[in-house]
Amino acid sequence: MNLPRTSEREVPDVLAPAQLGPVTLRNRIVKAATYEGLSRRNLVTDDLIDFHVRHAAGGVGMTTVAYCAVAPEGRTDRHQILWRPEALPGLRKLTEAVHAEGAAVSAQIGHAGPVANPRANGAPALAPSRIFHKTTLSFTHAASREDLHRIVRAHADAAAMAAEAGFDAVEVHLGHNYLASSFLSPKFNRRTDAYGGSLPDRARLSLEIVRAVREAVGNRIAVIAKLNMDDGVPGGLWLDEAIPVARWLEETEALDALELTAGSSLANPMYLFKGDAPLREFAAAMPQPLRSGIKLVGNHVLRSYPYQDGYLLADARQIREAVTLPLILLGGITGRPIMDRAMAEGFQFVAMARALLREPDLVDRIREDATAKSLCIHCNKCMTTIYSGTRCVLAEHESPRSASRQAQTAVTREDA
Repeated sequence: MNLPRTSEREVPDVLAPAQLGPVTLRNRIVKAATYEGLSRRNLVTDDLIDFHVRHAAGGVGMTTVAYCAVAPEGRTDRHQILWRPEALPGLRKLTEAVHAEGAAVSAQIGHAGPVANPRANGAPALAPSRIFHKTTLSFTHAASREDLHRIVRAHADAAAMAAEAGFDAVEVHLGHNYLASSFLSPKFNRRTDAYGGSLPDRARLSLEIVRAVREAVGNRIAVIAKLNMDDGVPGGLWLDEAIPVARWLEETEALDALELTAGSSLANPMYLFKGDAPLREFAAAMPQPLRSGIKLVGNHVLRSYPYQDGYLLADARQIREAVTLPLILLGGITGRPIMDRAMAEGFQFVAMARALLREPDLVDRIREDATAKSLCIHCNKCMTTIYSGTRCVLAEHESPRSASRQAQTAVTREDA
């Protein structure tokens, strides 16, 4: 499938209203999911609401709440939002606050699988096969068929609760070697049953999840999936297999859009972010013996990759050529030029993360001045703040006027 050439189709204005499934967004810019570190005891806090209100007030079309686990053992942090009835009042308060600023709001739902923290969760981490996780210094348990059926149902239940709580969309996490992504990866999936081996069998769990989610919500809200194009790990999923998976996801007719990502939270987390690897800051944030381990061998796990605007575009183009499904371009979206380029190349939406942590009102600045440049320097020190409230550390040291506009509220974590 080839999209019409740019000259043969109208290039959308990234700042104009756009349709995402049943939802009309005020523009085509999405605040990408970045784990906020601001939930407590699996519930919404006022700090978490304030975080998303800042981005809504700053002009994005939609902000994404990350990461909301569908099952207790699927959390990477014991405080993460867990889909259960007790969470609904806080989630409703959050969606209402975002809507009051004129933006839509999405909930990222998923199961962390081998990336989960078994000690904090009090339960083994699940994976397609037995895997050793260097961060938690533990082995995963191979998920049973019963586990997988339960987790598929849990995604459907989470999506239904998201609709009840007033979310405009859910984003199903199929990336970064979380559970569904680890099943897609030939490196981590060594099963011999119907969920392993061939690519169609490795993709089975992802397809079952998105179908179950769509069935649960119907056309009440939009359904997005976040898919790895490349794990960034030898022997992992790569673009040659991601392309057919994207086609199969499209064929389910369960999705309103597909967001394209890369990297492995298990084996190569910096592959997604590009820019500097903040080894010293990561070491300082970790308990022993991980702190010493990062100091000794961290440069082998946390590699630095050169940054450029739109750094996932080259791979995403190949997915764009393969499907007609609306696509969300992620990775190095910092200003109007790369946004316009994405629109010209057939992407329907763009997603921003670090640039908005630096300046929550960047979209409004771009609306006022198309030449406005992001202040983000891609130092990635924001990555280490998830333990105390995700924020740009550089914004903390700016003028009082800037700080009041940009700084993120840190939260003191009990038993962090």
